Amino acid sequence: MAGSAPNLSEQRAGGGAPVGTVGIIANPVSGRDVRRVAARGAVSTTEDKRNRIARAVIGAVTAGATRIVAMAEPFGIATGALTDLRIDAEIEIVDVGATVSPTDTVRAVEAMRARNVSVLVTLGGDGTNRTVCGVWPEATVVPMSTGTNNVFPSLTEPTVAGAAAGLLASGVVDPAACAPRSKLITVGWHTGVPPDGWTEIALVDAVTLADDFVGNRMPADGALLRQVLVSRAHPASIGLSSLAGLLRPCPFDEDAGVLVECGPGGRPMRVALAPGLYRTVPVLDHRRIELGEAVELRGPTVLSLDGDRERTIGADEAATAVVQRCGPRVVNVERALELGAAAGVFETSQARTGDRALNEASKVHYHHADGTPIRDCC
Repeated sequence: MAGSAPNLSEQRAGGGAPVGTVGIIANPVSGRDVRRVAARGAVSTTEDKRNRIARAVIGAVTAGATRIVAMAEPFGIATGALTDLRIDAEIEIVDVGATVSPTDTVRAVEAMRARNVSVLVTLGGDGTNRTVCGVWPEATVVPMSTGTNNVFPSLTEPTVAGAAAGLLASGVVDPAACAPRSKLITVGWHTGVPPDGWTEIALVDAVTLADDFVGNRMPADGALLRQVLVSRAHPASIGLSSLAGLLRPCPFDEDAGVLVECGPGGRPMRVALAPGLYRTVPVLDHRRIELGEAVELRGPTVLSLDGDRERTIGADEAATAVVQRCGPRVVNVERALELGAAAGVFETSQARTGDRALNEASKVHYHHADGTPIRDCC
């Protein structure tokens, strides 16, 4: 390998990843679910995701990343994007036994956390990033949008999103200057008698619905909404949080949330609950929620977290939800690039991504989650 990146044997001996390591988490089924039957969301193909990953990795390496870690999965998104990429960086593909289930992301994040990956670039929607946060709430992430609910991730061009990740991973840019902690909604119901009870999280919205069911993937019926608790809200958002955005906007950096009460007899509001899909929601009341303030979510109801119906709360039960600033660090791509430019990172004739001849692809290492080689590659 050209440059200063240590090889994998040195990495394993030292017990951690070298400075400049960027992890790639791509949800192969994001942007392709059944909600597109009822709405008009864009379909994100496997080839499109490969292209996005390649662009992000090129940006990351140009900005200083020296090592890329990605997950192997049945669609071959990361492997297809990285195998023949001509970049001056070390690439590791981690096989976590993916079967195209939510646990794939869990195992991939665990593997990357064990490798001390500096920054995660995620490709998916709110649900994908919620899974990442559930495993690694202290992670620093650059979330790129391909899902149905896309309030948490951004629509930033992958080339510059990857460059922002590379700037932070290489240590050129301080996360404290451009990657603040995000807000997180924690929802729990506890009897006080272990192991009874449960705890869930949401990055954007925790919602209760009447007469719905767990696992329903279709857009919410506005008439069934009862309580909508959001960590952020803007009128230009799509999804359940956009309701709060129409009533009381709450930006990322405001230390608060918003609670909207809905039900029969409420004031009708037209809300973009999914791409190309407006529904009428009867609004009874809304108010600001302070960080740490307990909100009771009342049963009987189905609890939706970032657009996914996850749990049933019984008629004689109630869950408690709080908004706190304890989520992952989210990179402000524009600010990171401003700081990188001011530091002169891009003022060089030695472009790392241009050092290889056209017939010289990067060496790719294939490993199991425990670090052992899958093939003779090291």
